[in-house]
Amino acid sequence: MQLIWGSLSGLWFLILLITVDELLAEKASSPVGKHDGVFTSSFLVRFRRSVDNKEAHKIAGEHGFENLGPLVGSNGQEYHFKHRTLPHARSRRSLPHMRVLKKNPMIHTAIQQPGFIRVKRGLRPVVSSIHGLPYSSTKTHVDRKGVEPSDPYFPLQWYLKNTGQNGGKIRLDLNVQAAWDQGITGKNVTTAIMDDGVDYMHPDIKYNYNAEASYDFSSNDPYPYPRYTDDWFNSHGTRCAGEVAAARDNGICGVGVAYDSKIAGIRMLDQPYMTDLIEANSMGHEPHKIHIYSASWGPTDDGKTVDGPRNATMRAIVQGVNEGRNGLGNIYVWASGDGGEEDDCNCDGYAASMWTISINSAINDGQNAHYDESCSSTLASTFSNGAKDPNTGVATTDLYGKCTTTHSGTSAAAPEAAGVFALALEANPILTWRDIQHLTVLTSKRNSLFDAKNRFHWTMNGVGLEFNHLFGFGVLDAGSIVTLSKQWKSVPPRYHCEAGSIADAHPIVTGHSLFLEIKTDSCKGSDTEVNYLEHVQAVITANASRRGDLELFLTSPMGTRSMILSRRGNDDDYRDGFVKWPFMTTHTWGEYPQGTWKLEARFNSHVPREGWLIEWSLVLHGSKDPPYKGLAPITPHSKLAIVKKAHEDKKM
Repeated sequence: MQLIWGSLSGLWFLILLITVDELLAEKASSPVGKHDGVFTSSFLVRFRRSVDNKEAHKIAGEHGFENLGPLVGSNGQEYHFKHRTLPHARSRRSLPHMRVLKKNPMIHTAIQQPGFIRVKRGLRPVVSSIHGLPYSSTKTHVDRKGVEPSDPYFPLQWYLKNTGQNGGKIRLDLNVQAAWDQGITGKNVTTAIMDDGVDYMHPDIKYNYNAEASYDFSSNDPYPYPRYTDDWFNSHGTRCAGEVAAARDNGICGVGVAYDSKIAGIRMLDQPYMTDLIEANSMGHEPHKIHIYSASWGPTDDGKTVDGPRNATMRAIVQGVNEGRNGLGNIYVWASGDGGEEDDCNCDGYAASMWTISINSAINDGQNAHYDESCSSTLASTFSNGAKDPNTGVATTDLYGKCTTTHSGTSAAAPEAAGVFALALEANPILTWRDIQHLTVLTSKRNSLFDAKNRFHWTMNGVGLEFNHLFGFGVLDAGSIVTLSKQWKSVPPRYHCEAGSIADAHPIVTGHSLFLEIKTDSCKGSDTEVNYLEHVQAVITANASRRGDLELFLTSPMGTRSMILSRRGNDDDYRDGFVKWPFMTTHTWGEYPQGTWKLEARFNSHVPREGWLIEWSLVLHGSKDPPYKGLAPITPHSKLAIVKKAHEDKKM
């Protein structure tokens, strides 16, 4: 287990581990904007001491509640109660129900849970595009090296092997054959699809379904089967599941990226309003049986929402990355968002979290998709739909034993990444959650990816790593990540350095940039010294007469400039602004953090605007010791070789 401070353990370690993301959770992880004023029939009940589930059941029943079980990571002190007669959503809190719980001498607090909106990304259900297939088995190849899958939809899976189908760019794909040829197919790895359910009876999925790791948090039972709707609205999770682990050579649909891996279904999206408790329990469900959690959803992609995980959910994610997989850490993969150029995924607290891996998408000729959001927190990219025909999307499984070729959006991109990470974990089962992020940075490729509107160019950071504001460090390469995983040595312990802050309010006016500087030694000589960067957070409080016109840029001491907030044309907010919001960049990965960091705030508007940058704190995350010591670069021109040389030159 990677410790922040080597001697810390247990609860105290976990409390200290929760850095800016959680210390500021009440403000930074709450929606910044108008509250929708919806309260659900769910209650967070905190007991004065730890109680077992049987005792909680009894207390719930005495007061007309149903006990839905303990909250993940609460050690039996926090439970999820649901009232039997309250409507699922109402406009006001029910004070009598909270009071009756608080009267119980064993209960410390009872909080009725607000409801909020979470949306599936990339879901465009068109029933006419769904196809059935006659099911027939084909003989499995004994030696599959160099042999393509025989599944009928494999020729349509251009993201697995791009031969130029539908106007695509040849060899612009995930390079999965190179991983498969090494005998790596995802064995003994389970990916949880957190979504609207999974059709676990689908013949292309059922033999790779992990029932023990699955659960339905919408209906509170172990069977996360999608709820029927006439418009196939709840097909989303099944489509994502097939991308990861659809079986090979069985004559059905296509093949998954990690076709010998397992899928767990976590049904949690299918209710009118989401709650913090449902999210938290989903993120922390069976953390030692589940290796990877894949999420293709988030706050509304309307270009004006600023929202993220609440307290319990953030605690569950942090606990997962530090204690899940028996201390190696769960991997949380997130779709970066479908708000297009009018949105910014740094305003999505899930995709922009340092604890998750944010994945954007490209289409089959290398362009970004029109719905892709851009932000500095994106780590890498995979694929969504075709260029010439937007209806040619990702070919995968669909509800009721069907197949589809129209799955798209960053929803389709995240499960592809989860499949690639499953391959890496089979190649090296002791990879930590941070190892996966480092491997992603070092093995992702620029390939033929480009910004269709020529706004964002490929840039090299201070240690020679090439990145793009749209695509992160490039498209995932399954062959390369598997090869490097096999010789990987786990990175040194992670530290976080609170590098400095500016608490004086400064005005921002149209036509002039505000520049602020923080000079830091990156906690040199202390227990939290950082010399090799991973994530960097700029925790900012600011307001503006029109929030959507505000742009923010962060420049590192090595000269790498990250746009941490872009203009959002739909965001008319003039009241709430940002309150201790942790903007994050991955663009300075591997750099040396000592020196002067510069923050620029400006308005991108022809109309006069005014605002205030009220507070800025800089938090650096990374390692004290060099992360790639002892690793031999596969080629002289690999990213690993480039970064190692930059580190050696710095020492000289």
